[in-house]
Amino acid sequence: MQHKLKNNFKVAVLSGGVGSEREVSLNSGRTVYAALREAGMDVVLSDITPEDMRILDAASIDVFFLVLHGQFGEDGQLQSILERRRLVFTGSGAEASRNAFDKVESKRIFARAGAVAPRQVIVGPCDTEQTLTAKLDGFAERLVVKPVRQGSSVGVEIVEDAATAAAKGVQCFKTFGDCMIESFINGREITVGIVNGQALPIIEIRTHAAFYDFNAKYIADTTEYLFDTLADAALTARIQQTALDCFNALHCRHLGRVDFILADDGTPYVLEINTLPGFTSHSLLPMAARKAGIPTPDLCRQIVEAAWNDRAVSATP
Repeated sequence: MQHKLKNNFKVAVLSGGVGSEREVSLNSGRTVYAALREAGMDVVLSDITPEDMRILDAASIDVFFLVLHGQFGEDGQLQSILERRRLVFTGSGAEASRNAFDKVESKRIFARAGAVAPRQVIVGPCDTEQTLTAKLDGFAERLVVKPVRQGSSVGVEIVEDAATAAAKGVQCFKTFGDCMIESFINGREITVGIVNGQALPIIEIRTHAAFYDFNAKYIADTTEYLFDTLADAALTARIQQTALDCFNALHCRHLGRVDFILADDGTPYVLEINTLPGFTSHSLLPMAARKAGIPTPDLCRQIVEAAWNDRAVSATP
């Protein structure tokens, strides 16, 4: 049951935050703000940080539209604050956000949902280059070193041997406080956007970089985003269903994006879920929505309405 928005309905777009993805978030915020205005909504744009959350005290705001990335905004911290204040917001709740942001925990949940993910070794505080090299002996021909709790490929490196991976892993742990090393899966990078329970058209990402890193995502104009590159309709449906299964297993809501590597043998390996995808000119969720016939203003309005409808349903006796 859909609940009609009241006449003086107002949305606050929250962007900014802290960390390496702050500028990306501010860019996303400006896009969402403009889209909601085009959709005819009363909207304000706010740069929110842990030191400045005054916008949350504004009694006139009905829904907070979150477009923050990385730490504070996507890892459950802000969501916990909003839930404690009983405020209505877009995107996944605090627990789902925490689990999705944690690549180790999310992979455990993916496995329970029946999805396949790359093998991994967790770097611990007692690990040295020597102990890690031993753990990684025969693990994989190529390896991927990545922080457990970062977004936008921050800190991710692809290496060619165990000794290098071990050295990078120890440094990654020192820099970010956690680290994992995965087997590198050779294949095609694809992603599935999800909006209100609907899997959007699959996008294949082709980049001239070693992988789809921060520069390829947000800066480079040479990255290609391609639709309809999978000729097998059954495989396409399987990947979209796997994305939905992972999204639902984490109890995510409203919007998200599930990233995969489609291996050369046809196996889709799930990498991670982004619970607050970007809305920049390079961002994939609005791109996939447009392919599905949903312009960005309509997309943003649908997300707001879903958040408001969830609030109304939960308040019903």
